[in-house]
Amino acid sequence: MNLVETAQAIKTGKVSLGIELGSTRIKAVLITDDFNTIASGSYVWENQFVDGTWTYALEDVWTGIQQSYTQLSADVRSKYHMSLKHINAIGISAMMHGYLAFDQQAKLLVPFRTWRNNITGQAADELTELFDFNIPQRWSIAHLYQAILNNEAHVKQVDFITTLAGYVTWKLSGEKVLGIGDASGVFPIDETTDTYNQTMLTKFSQLDKVKPYSWDIQHILPRVLPAGAIAGKLTAAGASLLDQSGTLDAGSVIAPPEGDAGTGMVGTNSVRKRTGNISVGTSAFSMNVLDKPLSKVYRDIDIVMTPDGSPVAMVHVNNCSSDINAWATIFREFAARLGMELKPDRLYETLFLESTRADADAGGLANYSYQSGENITKIQAGRPLFVRTPNSKFSLPNFMLTQLYAAFAPLQLGMNILVNEEHVQTDVMIAQGGLFRTPVIGQQVLANALNIPITVMSTAGEGGPWGMAVLANFACRQTAMNLEDFLDQEVFKEPESMTLSPEPERVAGYHEFIQRYQAGLPVEAAAGQVIKY
Repeated sequence: MNLVETAQAIKTGKVSLGIELGSTRIKAVLITDDFNTIASGSYVWENQFVDGTWTYALEDVWTGIQQSYTQLSADVRSKYHMSLKHINAIGISAMMHGYLAFDQQAKLLVPFRTWRNNITGQAADELTELFDFNIPQRWSIAHLYQAILNNEAHVKQVDFITTLAGYVTWKLSGEKVLGIGDASGVFPIDETTDTYNQTMLTKFSQLDKVKPYSWDIQHILPRVLPAGAIAGKLTAAGASLLDQSGTLDAGSVIAPPEGDAGTGMVGTNSVRKRTGNISVGTSAFSMNVLDKPLSKVYRDIDIVMTPDGSPVAMVHVNNCSSDINAWATIFREFAARLGMELKPDRLYETLFLESTRADADAGGLANYSYQSGENITKIQAGRPLFVRTPNSKFSLPNFMLTQLYAAFAPLQLGMNILVNEEHVQTDVMIAQGGLFRTPVIGQQVLANALNIPITVMSTAGEGGPWGMAVLANFACRQTAMNLEDFLDQEVFKEPESMTLSPEPERVAGYHEFIQRYQAGLPVEAAAGQVIKY
């Protein structure tokens, strides 16, 4: 669209809004019907470790959303000289999993427990055995059952539990709903019914620890909806909550809220079977859309859903870029002491380019990027650690390559299960995330770490809020197309992408690094036997 056409689209409300609440940033984007971003706004936030729990205050949720929307509205006025009054469709996405529990008066019962917590080990183990289905510690049902096992007083008052995206959507529309992808991180989904697995719901209800409570698990979970369904309409109260200026009209179509994994799949056109994507940020996860079931249950592989209800093998790790960001801050502070103010993009580009001069095995260095606990490697609490021996080749290039290698290490260990034991193959693996803002470097390291070609698309840089805006647009259209065809034929008609293949020498170097990395981990083994690497 040209400037005049875009202005007309804004005037007539032919625009869609996507808002995503990520781990470190809340971002809102506005798109037209040709899926181009025409305005955006953002808000930086950070989780807090309070009384042994990673959390965000709900007040900060709304501060962030409102400031992001205010920036976006100002962006519209600046570019197109008009106010944003009508929006066809709105979609909310956020970090998956976690635990938000409310009573009958819609009062939050305990502080929001995010995906980053690994405090539900007993519940996750017991439910996995009960269901014969992997229940990770992050999942909402694991949090609920752990609260029951802990005899927490709030459990008897529970009337509704949901995710962060579900909570925001509830407040904007009055509807207690979730998109099927986000819901699959709350409780296992039955692919044949596109809702929670009834057999597992019954098993949960019949647990001795659950029976004393007056609530029914089926009634306290959000309703499940696939992509393309209408989840509700923006209420007058919701419009006032979103736009504090009072300009925005009520009535916008609300899309089923999704998790960041779902919007990542949409943003990389990875919802068709045998496609996959990898998202990297504070956490990292790979999503492999399955064409057949896995042969058995794996504790490090989640089975979740695409936004339209296809099974996905998900490898989720709690830690990825946080340690890199911490070290980058140190280098930026040092540069500032020398009188040089470096913008983030230049800082990261300079540091990442140094890694291209490193030894293939990163010089014998090791790093453990654990800002929080990591389930795949059995690390219970955050302990970031950089390690070297007297014989290591300690240089800036090797140090930076070690940081990149370590960022992908837990993900690589999880992916090994799918590749080596289940022989899962994907026709394309597309990556997105902040580590790829510097072209080539992070993408090539990831290709070497996983020993598979990695593709980065130009649209992947738009991120989750753009993917959520696309889902909102899809819901508003009420088309007979399925999501796969809609993305192929309407959204990604002429995709721009770049694919990098593994480099044999660096693949071998990463293998040496990961052997060293594993050797430094505490290992839990059956019958007290120590596994040697």
